[in-house]
Amino acid sequence: MKGTYILVVFIKKNIKLIIGALGKTIFSKGYYFYIGSAMGSSGAPTLINRVKRHISSPNKKKVHWHIDYLLYNKNVVINYLYIIPSLQKLECLIANELLNISDGYIKKFGSSDCLCNSHLLYFKDFKSLRNIFQ
Repeated sequence: MKGTYILVVFIKKNIKLIIGALGKTIFSKGYYFYIGSAMGSSGAPTLINRVKRHISSPNKKKVHWHIDYLLYNKNVVINYLYIIPSLQKLECLIANELLNISDGYIKKFGSSDCLCNSHLLYFKDFKSLRNIFQ
């Protein structure tokens, strides 16, 4: 299966992390939406396998993507996961639409291979957004 996914993570307190080539990055307490895609037809790059990788224990995977650095932190919890099966790569479209209603973003996070500002968007509160995803 191919498609796009959104990981909604909650960061329990302000943290500072080194995120690969992005370097030292500050994350404020709150909710973050990470938008990714997996367009493979079989194996690891399929939508289901990519999502399984992200939600698996950090001890069972090698750090590869920006999101891996964040998910390794004990103050970060995945709260929700949205899967959008599609034959088209929608991650940039979704990231740019959500950017318009976000409270901020982490520059170039998850978007080093495209022209987007970011694929990790910050929201102080998730309650008002929940209706959008219902």
